[in-house]
Amino acid sequence: MKIQWLARAGLFLCVVASLQASTLTEDFSHDPLQNGWRVFGNSNLFQWNGTNHVLEVTWDSTNSNSYFHRSLGTVLTPDDDFSVSFDLQLKDALALGYGSELAVGLFRLSNAVSPAFSRGGGTAPNLFEFDYFPDTGFGDSINVTLVDTNGDYGHMYFAWDNKTLVPGQIYHIRMGHASGATNATCEVFTNGVLWTALPFVYSQPIDDFRFDSVSISSYQDDGLGDSILAHGTVANFSVTLPPAPVESLQLSRINGNLNLTFSGRTNWFYTLERTLDFASWISVSPTVAGTAGAMMLPDASLAGIRAFYRIRACRP
Repeated sequence: MKIQWLARAGLFLCVVASLQASTLTEDFSHDPLQNGWRVFGNSNLFQWNGTNHVLEVTWDSTNSNSYFHRSLGTVLTPDDDFSVSFDLQLKDALALGYGSELAVGLFRLSNAVSPAFSRGGGTAPNLFEFDYFPDTGFGDSINVTLVDTNGDYGHMYFAWDNKTLVPGQIYHIRMGHASGATNATCEVFTNGVLWTALPFVYSQPIDDFRFDSVSISSYQDDGLGDSILAHGTVANFSVTLPPAPVESLQLSRINGNLNLTFSGRTNWFYTLERTLDFASWISVSPTVAGTAGAMMLPDASLAGIRAFYRIRACRP
């Protein structure tokens, strides 16, 4: 995934921003489909309730994989601090066979929409989510799951508690990851009081991951009759993200040369690109590794023409 910032040559552009974590929020007070959210799969599983400010969700594994998702506007990796919180209230939940989960969390969209992606089949790369498995005779379970780019359950972090989500009760879930950590955290609150922090852990080596979207996810069954049918609501999303890869952007011309300065970040790569017509872009600077601080990308070949620029920021 690449992130782009645009500037026009000949103009001085200054975007004032500090290198602080940003927050993506959604309280469902307005139609989320007008606020960046999208549906993949069966749209009937997701209904916005503008009166109660919630998203009504059906998790039904007789359907193909279906997601109510929104881009984060960045790419999260093991080097980042981030967290996800939301409210969950169930109306009912029924599981058959060995059961399946209802899920809310983060993923890499290109993986999740691939025909090869199978949560129940054990092929689910780049995934970080809260799961609830209703009882199928072995007890209920709530989990936090982090699967890396390998996409198999030999490269994952998994923590759980044998708890039942009571219909009608509002649960506030808070999930997080710390920079460099090979695990994750998850706390569940009821009425403002910590209910569980998922004390049981299964951990395998985590190599790498990429998350670019937040999603309420209804997964297709595994083909063996293990399924879920649940109804409930999700509300009050908050996703805390690391600082943007490009901030405090300034464009200037000195002695005929254009210089674009900005605050960058480590673990990103930056390239300055130019266009005259928005139909084609050319790279006018080498691709350089990011630093945690001021950076500059020059274009010494402007030669007095009027042009537009963008910074392309990519994860390694």
